[in-house]
Amino acid sequence: MISAVQGVLSLFCGAMVGFSLGLVGGGGSVLAVPLMVYVVGVPEPHIAIGSSAIAVATNAAINLANHARGGTVIWPIAALFATAGIVGAFIGSLLGKMVDGQKLLALFALVMMVIAMLMLKTRARIGTPDVKMSMANVPAVVGFGLATGTLSGFFGIGGGFLIVPALMAATGMPIMNAVSSSLVAVTTFGLTTAASYAWSGLVAWDLAGLFIAGGIAGGLAGTRLARHLSERRGALNVVFSVVIAVVALYMLTRSLLHIWS
Repeated sequence: MISAVQGVLSLFCGAMVGFSLGLVGGGGSVLAVPLMVYVVGVPEPHIAIGSSAIAVATNAAINLANHARGGTVIWPIAALFATAGIVGAFIGSLLGKMVDGQKLLALFALVMMVIAMLMLKTRARIGTPDVKMSMANVPAVVGFGLATGTLSGFFGIGGGFLIVPALMAATGMPIMNAVSSSLVAVTTFGLTTAASYAWSGLVAWDLAGLFIAGGIAGGLAGTRLARHLSERRGALNVVFSVVIAVVALYMLTRSLLHIWS
């Protein structure tokens, strides 16, 4: 049972999560987990991971609908990528529950820093806006989907911060299409991870519901801003990288202080 103060904080934090999903197609669980642990006050990281997976998957589905209305989702590639990642997400979630929660957060923070640097390095790349599914890119889409799904399940995240650069690497699509298409996989991976954690009794349903409610409004605002930034070359890449780096540094600092204390 959560207090009234925790309820208000959950709504506010949920709005931040929804905004990030709408803006960069990621940051859902990456933000939700530390916000649940350090702001709302959920004492057990694994419960925060399980609850965030439910909330993020739902908010990702809502934001996917917003992006789909703008015609930026490349459905065939998104569907194949998500399908390839389902098995990986399930296996990864089983492995993740065997690792200490704080060490898991610290490890993921390091992965995020690497991704932030890679995205900044390629910020000037325009990409191919009319990319299509073909025999040439199917192996890469399947391979990246499987690998990303495994990491997503292991770290207990929807995976947007991993999926967006993976889609760009596999197909050469622009970041706006990758952000939009990534939400198909974020929803799928999040539900797979959530089902595994729910089966283990590691979900706080009232908390997840409040995060979902707050995320609806935040997602609408994030989607509008993403469309605006996509018109400026490299702007969305820079925002994507900065968001990842800031959250990663915060998570790494808090996790290491907890481990060393």
